[in-house]
Amino acid sequence: MSDRRQHRGAHPRDRELFSPAHWPALQAAVEHLSWLLTRGYAEPSSLKLVGDRFRLTERQRLAVRRAACSDQQRAERCRKRQPLSAARGERLDLDGFNLLTTIEAALSGGVLLACRDGLLRDMASMHGSYRKVEETRPALERMGQALAPVAPAEVVWWLDEPVSNSGRLARILAEVAADHGWPWRSEVIADPDRVLSRSPVCVATADSIILDRCTRWCDVTSAVVQEIPGVWIVPLSGE
Repeated sequence: MSDRRQHRGAHPRDRELFSPAHWPALQAAVEHLSWLLTRGYAEPSSLKLVGDRFRLTERQRLAVRRAACSDQQRAERCRKRQPLSAARGERLDLDGFNLLTTIEAALSGGVLLACRDGLLRDMASMHGSYRKVEETRPALERMGQALAPVAPAEVVWWLDEPVSNSGRLARILAEVAADHGWPWRSEVIADPDRVLSRSPVCVATADSIILDRCTRWCDVTSAVVQEIPGVWIVPLSGE
């Protein structure tokens, strides 16, 4: 069956699963999982232990996994974090699908997770395919508006070639950039994670593997989301 979704919005049960009544259990689960990760326990077994203890559904466990990190990861990510202004006059590398789907979710009423490392993450899953939704162009417009005052010399959108419709998204990016005169270009390659992990410039991503490997990173998502009214954010940061 073809994917006919027009929005990157919430799962049908998200209003129940991530209601404020569940926040204390979810926050405690993130704290417990982070404690175990800090002490070197394996994530899969730790997540099962914590999920069983707090009687979490599979979707709640996914949220807890995305929000948690070890103390070591948190400290190192914080050390490498740069203000968005650090990209002024420089190239800025964007983890394209990672950022775009989060902004699309924010615009369509999907859940965003305020995570322990200070980043916002969504609950969307592409499973190797990407489908343009009604929020795609508005999301790109908002990202461009957030980056324009920073004035990076160039913004490179790194897209996963194996993800279906990556070429189509690259064409949409080119159209939006041309409409506004933004210095954007797209690179559609087999393994953008590897490139972003080794990038010599500031990287914008919420991908944990890239964050742990890159030299420096900045938070584009929060700059965009703060300008979107009524965004649904579940606080799991522990702050």
